[in-house]
Amino acid sequence: MGTYFPDTHPKAEAVQIALIRQAPTWRRAYLMGSLNHAVRTAAYQGLKARYPHEPDQLLRRRLADILLGKELALKVYGPLSQGS
Repeated sequence: MGTYFPDTHPKAEAVQIALIRQAPTWRRAYLMGSLNHAVRTAAYQGLKARYPHEPDQLLRRRLADILLGKELALKVYGPLSQGS
């Protein structure tokens, strides 16, 4: 098996993977939800740094572009209101 985490020693990675595989379904789902939340938060903070003067509503709309793709975000939320 190849390495998934280049910053983690292969033996430590093997232990992590084994623990995840042994975890009950509810725990794996919880971990996935936590990971999704962390990714969304990081993406939002990146947008805030890139567009520091934009209102929260527009930042959330830009986040939708990232998470859903521009085409679906446009269908669901409409166009970006302050030009992109």
